[in-house]
Amino acid sequence: MSDEIDFDKILAQYHSDPYEYIDVYASHTGKIRFLVQEGDEVDAVSGEWQHIPGTALFEITRERNSKKITATINGVISSLGVEFEGKFVEAGEKLLTIRHPLKKREIIEAILKEVLYVFRAPERAKYFFSPDVQSRVEKKSDREVSVKTGDDIIIMSLMKRDTPVYYSGEKGVIHSIYFKPGVSVDQGAPLIGVCPLEKLPLIQKIINKVKADWDKKD
Repeated sequence: MSDEIDFDKILAQYHSDPYEYIDVYASHTGKIRFLVQEGDEVDAVSGEWQHIPGTALFEITRERNSKKITATINGVISSLGVEFEGKFVEAGEKLLTIRHPLKKREIIEAILKEVLYVFRAPERAKYFFSPDVQSRVEKKSDREVSVKTGDDIIIMSLMKRDTPVYYSGEKGVIHSIYFKPGVSVDQGAPLIGVCPLEKLPLIQKIINKVKADWDKKD
């Protein structure tokens, strides 16, 4: 992580294109029927208990079993693989892209992911902090919880088996937490962002700069 951060260049990029582009893929082999069109607005799951599903994007049918795939994020359909309509596709085929408008908080997190050390999920699974780390997070601010290589900080829950995940990376404090306990996380998705103690003033400078610049130009 470098002390030399070109704030103006980074912020200019987000001001010119304040979006995140989320690609949606076929979860398995099947026949595709799209339920949206390019330019349509879509909503993410919502409700007090997350009980209202997101907008239905497409239906995929395999062996007469149909499943509707819904949006997990709000935005606009910016591209649609119309060539797949009514055809069989393989698992992992890119079907559409959602353009998600970034909020100020999300822009801050996106920039921080570039400058923090991001520790990622080794497999698709559910994750929890180890009891010791969870206790420290609850007693302190998460930004006061230090970690170093070899620390048993996270538990991976996969196929009813719990396995410790040992941290490897820069020594520092947990600055950002990207997962929710017990909610499935994709392989390679960020779990935590760690910041060396001496870099904390730089991180705060980034946050303050984004807040001030965004408020000024909004």
